[in-house]
Amino acid sequence: MWYLCVFFHRLLDYRKAEVESLAQLFSNEDQEYQCLQWRLPLHHHPDSPFHFVDLPSEDVAKSIANRSILVKGMYELWGEGGSYEELEECIRNYPDERKLPYLDSNSTFKINVDTFGKVISLQEQTQRIQGLSYIPFKGRVNLKNPEHKFWLMETDDYGASNGLPPMVQKRIFFGREIGGADRKLLPTYQLKSRTYLGPTAMDAEMAFLMANQALVTPGKLVYDPFVGTGSILIAAAHFGAMTMGADIDIRVVRDGRGPDCNVWSNFKQYGLPLPIALLRADNNLPPWRTGLKEVFDAIICDPPYGVRAGGRKSGGRKLMKGVIGPYIVPDDKRTDHIPSTASYSLVECVHDLLDLAGRMLVMGGRLVFFYPVLSEDDNVDNHFPEHPCFKLIATSEQILSSRYSRVLLTMVKTSPYTEDISEAARLKHLDFKENHLKWLEDGNLHSAVFSPTDPQSNGAADHAKFTKEPKPKYRGKYV
Repeated sequence: MWYLCVFFHRLLDYRKAEVESLAQLFSNEDQEYQCLQWRLPLHHHPDSPFHFVDLPSEDVAKSIANRSILVKGMYELWGEGGSYEELEECIRNYPDERKLPYLDSNSTFKINVDTFGKVISLQEQTQRIQGLSYIPFKGRVNLKNPEHKFWLMETDDYGASNGLPPMVQKRIFFGREIGGADRKLLPTYQLKSRTYLGPTAMDAEMAFLMANQALVTPGKLVYDPFVGTGSILIAAAHFGAMTMGADIDIRVVRDGRGPDCNVWSNFKQYGLPLPIALLRADNNLPPWRTGLKEVFDAIICDPPYGVRAGGRKSGGRKLMKGVIGPYIVPDDKRTDHIPSTASYSLVECVHDLLDLAGRMLVMGGRLVFFYPVLSEDDNVDNHFPEHPCFKLIATSEQILSSRYSRVLLTMVKTSPYTEDISEAARLKHLDFKENHLKWLEDGNLHSAVFSPTDPQSNGAADHAKFTKEPKPKYRGKYV
């Protein structure tokens, strides 16, 4: 059945991917991933918050709306039109067997008026509600806790200077609310009130989106190999998952800023179950014993790009260059020993991450992680890493600057991990390194993002890359 899905007007490229993931979660987890059917209302721009989506049942629609971060509400549409006359005709023609159960005299209801692109006064809202008198409501009005909620939604006229996606003609919708998002959890988990923070702590909204993409549910085991201060695992724990994390910096996972200001205290702050374990571990040298496979239901992480924090791996510069050989830390110095580390390029980091996920994820498990791209590159799909164990099912781009974007990749494990697959993945990685952008292999993304473009020194060709026609930016488009 088709439902009207109304989104919050932010993170536009993430919206459909989240709904499609949640649709699989609440309909049939074992079903092979399939895209939902979507269509736009008449005269609407693709960036519009109003979309129609075909879902298997009302229960699925309600579950998606209640769990989603970006869905404002899911509605059974009773009518739509370009004017209130068209709307009335459409509502009158809507089947009575669909309407009458919600107009019963023993029920309570409430009508809300909402607008997109403009603000109307309380008096105008009242007039619009009174204009719906042709709908035979027999129940009692209950503004605090009604059994049924109805929404009258109206978009702005074309040509209004409101910084929103263009619409040829305004549209009016009326429908019954199936479910709506609980945005109260975002203020609860906002970073500014978090006990322990680091420079790369994941924003709460994004962390919950990643958890939804990973299909996190109670009882699942979720792992973050770059745990930092635990922002992603906090979102997973909120949805009931068991969590486990690792980081190469032992000072982060063990000490924090004291006994009451560390990763553990972040979980205690929200009353969430503590992680099963926080390991000091190197993504380049995983600590898992030989033969251990298929442990985690999901791996969710934000690998170090080298913008705010560079990637590190064990070894140290002298050891990596062969100046010194491997050494053993004396017993009397092991308690406070901080191992040496060396630079860890993003290409190598992502290859190790895919290999880890291929080995340690259960079949059907999801790997969700961010990956950087340069904004001037139109064909970014050619630069995504691949692995024989995985199928890439969703990409959601977030533009961070005129040069630099990051893409949230969602991958599903579709094949068991074997030594042959490991070798095939290694060969893919070598081909990826050879053909990928030079800045990514060299690990100098920081300079690519922050260094100013100088047409005098870099030449007209390099300057032209950053002066192409910009994408239209609406209010909320690239938040």
